[in-house]
Amino acid sequence: MFNSYKKLLYYVPKKKYLAYLGILFSGISAIVTVFAYYYMYEFLKKIIILKEVQGAFYSAIFITGFLIVGSITYMLSVTLTHILGFRLETNLRKKGIDGLINASFKFFDLNSSGRTRQLIDDNATLTHGIIAHLIPDNTGAVLTPILIVILGFIINMKLGIVLLLFTIAGAIQIILMTGNKRFMELYQNALEKMNSETVEYVRGMQVIKIFGASINSFKSLNRAIIDYSDYALNYSLSFRKPYLRFQVMFLSALGIVVPFVVLFSDIHKNPEFLAINLIMFLFLSGVLFNSFMKIMHISMYAFQGVTAVEKLEEIFESMQRDRLKFGTLEKFKNFHIEFENVSFKYKEDKVLDNLSFKLKENRSYALVGVSGSGKSTIAKLISGFYQINSGNIKIGGESILNYSEEAITKNIAFIFQDSKLFKMSIFENVQIGNPNATREQVFKALNLAGCDELIEKFPMKENTQIGSNGVFLSGGERQRIAIARGILKNSNIIIMDEASASIDPENEYELQRAFKNLIKGKTVIMIAHRLSSIKSVDEIIVMEKGKIIERGTDIQLMNKNTKYRYFQELYAKANNWRVGYEKFI
Repeated sequence: MFNSYKKLLYYVPKKKYLAYLGILFSGISAIVTVFAYYYMYEFLKKIIILKEVQGAFYSAIFITGFLIVGSITYMLSVTLTHILGFRLETNLRKKGIDGLINASFKFFDLNSSGRTRQLIDDNATLTHGIIAHLIPDNTGAVLTPILIVILGFIINMKLGIVLLLFTIAGAIQIILMTGNKRFMELYQNALEKMNSETVEYVRGMQVIKIFGASINSFKSLNRAIIDYSDYALNYSLSFRKPYLRFQVMFLSALGIVVPFVVLFSDIHKNPEFLAINLIMFLFLSGVLFNSFMKIMHISMYAFQGVTAVEKLEEIFESMQRDRLKFGTLEKFKNFHIEFENVSFKYKEDKVLDNLSFKLKENRSYALVGVSGSGKSTIAKLISGFYQINSGNIKIGGESILNYSEEAITKNIAFIFQDSKLFKMSIFENVQIGNPNATREQVFKALNLAGCDELIEKFPMKENTQIGSNGVFLSGGERQRIAIARGILKNSNIIIMDEASASIDPENEYELQRAFKNLIKGKTVIMIAHRLSSIKSVDEIIVMEKGKIIERGTDIQLMNKNTKYRYFQELYAKANNWRVGYEKFI
């Protein structure tokens, strides 16, 4: 348990003193509350045996006073640990956000958004309860049985012995009730899997509604629910018997003790004193029961605490695991690109295996191939998104690892298929490409990207806000603004990954004009399934299973029996396909 808290408190170094204060005040609360129990005994003795009403009145005042002080100190302890718990939860979420901002692209490829969100949110939430509730509860729960046994011996030797025996027997059942830790681990993993699959399922509901997909396509969620129910049942069964013995022992405490009292005590000798001891035993055994019920969950919550932190630390580490390590070079001699025996894999299977090729600067290249052939991987490796497993990638004769992050970011622009715009003005979205650009330079970039007509249709012109508080743009309009951002950035290497794949027809002409202005005088690498848009590039590179199988211009490759020619013919056939009118007559 202490290791759990040591791990957790590491993330709140400036506030961990609150944990110690919480323990202190919770301990004081337990001690003060047991004093109230002692004065309860005094109250019963004075009322039943001594018949001292005035003395009983003072004992009642002490009982009330101690219980009030105990409640106040407990509430103070809970308040302090809640402050600490909220701070811990906040710090873990902030660390998760910081990690996501700087995470490698490989991390996002290997981890779904649903799973990432679930891991960070759920595990951060788990740590809150362990700190906010368990610190005060468990301090009192562990200390109270010890104080109760001491109080029992103070009241009466026999009462102390009976309470001690019950405490030992209860502790043994609690140890047996902690359950098999392997079961607990499987249960927690199944719960995590079910939660992440549920998030993914909810996020995919629109796909079911729009495309009429069958619910059977979400078999993984169904499997996760079944696994969770199985492990939950097995985990519960693992401590069924000791839990049953524990319940019977404490709920039947008086029934267990009374026969021994009848057989081995002279109940006629001092019946009032015996009645008081039985009342105190019944009351104090109930206190023990409540304390043990709290202690029962310590093992589970300790496991959850350690597991939560370990999972968070694992995901934090995996965010940074495959980030490219940058050097100090700020300038490129030229922009020739070279792959030397490059191998790369996302998980187990290699996407690229010992791949070598060269691309000359100031030329345009198109990467062609079926999905999974390695096109996008090559583009992302050139951009510094991933760390390769072996080999070397050079730009300007130098390894990409020798350049600074700023040099890579400044000289390589990546235009995605679905470019993201921020909830700010059109002008500000473009200026992100070069924060130091003048207003005139931003307007020139907008003009070259064919955004003049787009801006004019809005009353606020370039100051029009994008998003929920402003306007929503079509795919083509968003791409043109993203291209204006790329033009303003003025990078020497332009990479476009399916940048025109989802463009609406009314924006296609303006977009193609914007592309020409973007790539003028640059080293360009484009990935496109729209094969009609790549015929004019300087060289076409055909990929298959992570290897280059063909290179050449459109004319050269079309004049031979090539894979590229097959793709073009298939593409033309698909474009010429029409639904026969006569079929609907």
